[in-house]
Amino acid sequence: MESSRFPGKPMEKIAGKPMIGHVLDSVLKNKLLTKVSVATCNNEIAAYISSIGGNYTMTSTSHERASDRCAEALISIEEEMNTKFDIVIMVQGDEPMIHHHMITQAVQPMIEDKNIMITNLMGKIESTEEFYDKNCIKVVCDKNNDALYFSREPIPTSDRGEKIIMNKQICVMPFRRDYLFEYSALTPTPHEIAESIDMLRILEHGGKVRMVPTEHKTYAVDTREDLEKVEKILKYL
Repeated sequence: MESSRFPGKPMEKIAGKPMIGHVLDSVLKNKLLTKVSVATCNNEIAAYISSIGGNYTMTSTSHERASDRCAEALISIEEEMNTKFDIVIMVQGDEPMIHHHMITQAVQPMIEDKNIMITNLMGKIESTEEFYDKNCIKVVCDKNNDALYFSREPIPTSDRGEKIIMNKQICVMPFRRDYLFEYSALTPTPHEIAESIDMLRILEHGGKVRMVPTEHKTYAVDTREDLEKVEKILKYL
């Protein structure tokens, strides 16, 4: 709610429904999930989620990163349910175009390979405008689709006139439970802070983030202009 670029955005309405409601509705359609809860430090969001019959978990107001908020919420949820989960999937509340199948896509590599600690969805950037938009987080990968770097700047360079693959981060991020707590215990890193990107903490500490391509088109909402664009798209879906 305190977003510097778009204050109050989770409760801004798209087609008559608050954005966080669109995200929750889509996530709840995925049948792999045992528990779904909105992690928030805001009473207005909590009251809205409760009013539509959803679950919420209150967290500290001090978190700079969504992943740290997720880790705190997980502690509360596990204590409440007297259980431990194996995989925790973080879906950021500014992804109103998320399709429930994207969650399955993101977690599938971890189900197949126990050595993968975290995955992150990525989509193709299809316009020059989006490539140069600092609100769009670009990612460059190695041949295994492990992330090399994330940036708000346009990477990789397109100045040489060669056709390049432009990919963006989509904020659907499954963690193995213990790895999420390891992440949260790590010291925040210079590039993470400079770029304001959670995943850079992992890369700067020598870890790997497996990127998972998705064919689903989605746009995160970081500005009012983004909200208007997404609303127009959703009207035709």
